[in-house]
Amino acid sequence: MSETSPRLFIVSPHFDDAVFGCGALLASHPDAAVCTVFAAPPEQDMHTEWDEKAGFASAHESMRARTIEDNHALAVLETIPVRLPFRASQYHDSPSVSKLAATLEETIYGSTANTLLMPLGLFHDDHSLVFEACCEILPRMSHLEWFAYEEAIYRQIPGLVQQRLVDLAERGIVATPASPSTDHAPDYERQTLLKREAVCAYESQLRAFGPHGYDDVFAAERYWRLTVDRQRRHRH
Repeated sequence: MSETSPRLFIVSPHFDDAVFGCGALLASHPDAAVCTVFAAPPEQDMHTEWDEKAGFASAHESMRARTIEDNHALAVLETIPVRLPFRASQYHDSPSVSKLAATLEETIYGSTANTLLMPLGLFHDDHSLVFEACCEILPRMSHLEWFAYEEAIYRQIPGLVQQRLVDLAERGIVATPASPSTDHAPDYERQTLLKREAVCAYESQLRAFGPHGYDDVFAAERYWRLTVDRQRRHRH
């Protein structure tokens, strides 16, 4: 398959989320695309606590370095980067759900994807915003195969995953434990090695999480197949 024709499309709130949560899967899908939502720096440079933890003196320095880190990580996994022009909440310029949903929908339609992966939207405001936008467009794009991935690190917080599953059910979206299929038998050792190499490319973010603060990224990845319960949605 051509490298310009990805079939698997992963929506990543920040530069590292797709690799942290789906790196092993990406290692077995070298034709995949990762769409990073909050890939733009703030218009005016600023200083934030998280960027400082990551070792940066300013937001602009942070975003330049993080883009380079992401390029390296995705190159390891032979993944195609797609980046949207939105800013993370730490830069005080978040898009509306509807604006983000419209941009995501247009971007997905412009790809050749047939399998979409969205974050469960755990803990972080940016993750929740992406989750809301994906839930808005999923029913309109239910001809595609949809999965949610549990965001590494945040999935460890007690009750968060369960709350999201209830939330999905209330929206008329059924979540069933399942992983996206592959065309070949997975090579788990290779996947593990490639994911570890890709994760290590995000040096600044690992620094910010601190020693052992990111151990969960190397645990087994977990996915949920998402389908629309048409009858339930009509009842609402």
